[in-house]
Formats: sequence, C-alpha cells, structure tokens
Amino acid sequence: MFDYILSLGGTVFVPIIMIIIGLIFRIPWLQAVKAGVTVGIGFVGMGLVIVMAIDSLSPPIKVMIERFGLTLHVFDVGAGPASGVGYATAIGAMIIPVIFLLNVGMLVTRLTKTMNVDIYNYWHYAITGTVVQLMTGSLIYGVLGAICHAALSLKMADWTAKRVQNIVGLEGISIPQGYGSSSVPLFVLLDAIYEKIPFVKGRNIDAQEIQKRYGMVGDPVIIGVVLGLIFGLAAGEGFKGCATLMITVAAIMVLFPRMIRLIVEGLMPISDGARKFFQKHFKGREVFIGLDTAVTLGHPTTIAVGLLLIPIMLILASILPGNKVLPLADLPVAPFFICMATVIHRGDLIRTLLSGIIVMITVLLIATQFAPYFTDMALKGGFSFAAENAQITALSVGNMFGWSISELMSLGMIGVVIVVGIVASIILVLRKRELPE
Repeated sequence: MFDYILSLGGTVFVPIIMIIIGLIFRIPWLQAVKAGVTVGIGFVGMGLVIVMAIDSLSPPIKVMIERFGLTLHVFDVGAGPASGVGYATAIGAMIIPVIFLLNVGMLVTRLTKTMNVDIYNYWHYAITGTVVQLMTGSLIYGVLGAICHAALSLKMADWTAKRVQNIVGLEGISIPQGYGSSSVPLFVLLDAIYEKIPFVKGRNIDAQEIQKRYGMVGDPVIIGVVLGLIFGLAAGEGFKGCATLMITVAAIMVLFPRMIRLIVEGLMPISDGARKFFQKHFKGREVFIGLDTAVTLGHPTTIAVGLLLIPIMLILASILPGNKVLPLADLPVAPFFICMATVIHRGDLIRTLLSGIIVMITVLLIATQFAPYFTDMALKGGFSFAAENAQITALSVGNMFGWSISELMSLGMIGVVIVVGIVASIILVLRKRELPE
C-alpha cells in the first residue's frame, strides 16, 4: 500500500491530500478539486524547472570538476536515489504510518501546529533511523531515532512558520522537511552572530534593496544573466555555452517565482477554509500545512546564492580537511540547501551566502561520515549504483539532526536517554514560541 502511495509521486499525492483537506474543511468540492489540482500544477512546473536546471548545469559542473582536478572517491548520487535507499530499508518500510501517527498524536495533544503532508520526504527520517540501527544493532533504537528527527522537524516548522509565511508569501504553511528543518538552529545562531558584526549588523541587502539602490542591476533577469555568465566562465565555456547558461539561469530566476504563485493560488482557498474551520470548531486554533522546501525556492536570494554556491562547493570539497565526497548529483539543486537561510536572514544576500558556505562545510563532512552506512543500505537494497568496493553518499543526507541523533544514540542506552530528553525539552520550550516575522 505504502509503495503504491510513494509511486504516485509528490505531484499527484500532494494534490490528492490537498483536496481531502479542503473537503474536511468544508470547502465546496469543485473549489477543493481546483485548489488541489492548481497546487499540483505548481509542483509540476517546479519539477520541470528543476529538471531544466539539472540538465543545463550538470555538464558545466562536470567540466569544473575536471578543471579543479578533483579526485575524491565518495560519490554524491543525489536526493532521488537517496530517497529510494531510505525507503528500501526495514525502517523505511514502516516510516510512513509511524511518522503519520506521531504527527497526528502531536497535533491532538497540541505539541505541534503542523500537519506534515509532505509524506514523500519522510525518507530523511528513515535514513536517520537506519544509520542509528546500523550503529547500535537495534531496530527499536533506529525507529526511536527516526521519531526524534521527525519530532524536531515539526517543532522547527512551528517555530519558523510565521517567518516562512512572511518571506515566501504563503499563508498557513510551514516547512518540516527533514533536511531544511535541521538547518534552522545553525542559521538562527549565525544570524545572532551577524548582529554583532559591524558591516552586516542591522542591514538587509536583498534583491529588492539592490534594485532600489541600483535600478535594473537588482532585477532577477539581470541577476540570472550575470550568474549564468560567471558559471559559464568558471566552466571554460565559449560564447555559445555562456549565452545558453545566461538565458537558462535567467529563466530559472523568473520561472521559480511564477510556479510559486500557482501554488499560492491553490493554497489560498484551503488556507481560508482551514482558518474558518478552526475558528468555528476549535476556538480559533491555528494549524499549519507542512510542505516541502521546494515552495521556498521562488525567492531571488535563494536561487542566486544557491547557484553561486555550486563553484564554491567544488572548491570547498577540494580543500576541506576530512572531506571525501565528490559533489555531483545534488549540486544543480544547491538552492535547496540554503532555502531556510534565506528565511532566517529575511532574504539578506550577504548573510545567506556566508551561512550557505558554513552549512555546506557541515553537509560535506556529515555526508562523508555517513558514506559507509549509506553504501551498506544501498547494497542491501540491491541498488545498482552501489558498486562493490566503492562508497557512495548524498549531500542531502548530510543534515545535522540525523548526525547528532545517530552520534548520541551510538553511545547506547545513555545516549538514547539523552536524545529523548533533549527532544522532549525542545518540544516543551518551543511549545508557545515563534520566531518573529
């Protein structure tokens, strides 16, 4: 049953869930169908833009790898294969009902305001749980590790919901996705540090501010053209290659926000219906719809900084002590890694870029450390890309919640008690707290 649900893909499954939610909230059925399908159209459009980005950026990335002379031997296979590996494990087989019941239980007991409908991305929790299982030899500890990761994700989603809604322009949503939520504590800490640094304190330099100061220089199309040129020159492209990249990157800068508008259009009647429903039946109680980080990609800062990080990541990979990962499959979708930095830093380009560099250092090191476990999962799952005597990983598994939970739980019972205690404390401390918009 759950394999069939996963086979539907996010572009089908999410609209179905949205239609059901709309009907539960007493929205007229044709309006609910239109809203759900419109959300699906937005996700289809985003998927097409992402595929275009991967197809256009992968060849120059490979050229840059050759030019930089990278000889790293742990290969990044990307988020797509990583999700398959996660769901092919014993914990992956049970992760959907376990996390869904956890989410419902936390909603009923008012420990969260988020209903996470991004079920496809439960694979992040399955990876964390399986790493714990491999480290400890205990399936029970593994399931508990996955539950702890999911619970933390829900609380980060609650904590950041208002700012996400303000920055992204989507009312009634939150972001509980397994990687994105795990980056929030680091970005909040870094934002506090930036407030102590003279040249960034009290400033907010985003695309709108640049456009206000320098006119068309801050326009997303112009930013895309400049980034495409930088990318082309870094890859040693000629006129044709540079021109193609300039147009493609400019298209990405423009098309992502357009697709987000479609998702907004679809979510608005559902959000309004939810607000009226909870005001009537639950004394105005607030509930957020938990979505994938993809809905945050329409912000110009996220796209611009994400694309700038691609050559920076390759340089980092070559000089970072302890790194063994060759970034490849996940590089074209680098904006996903820093989307929550844009939210926490309120769209500030400088802060988001600095935080992006710092977080990608942690991603490389965690992905390196997880490589033996990830390779073991892939081999046991029968995946052909996991060749004997070669290690693989994915940048998207390099999240700090997964790493900290697995490291602590590897200590045995005392580590499990510490993790459960920390997670319970965070849930209680953040129960009525939210980051200001």
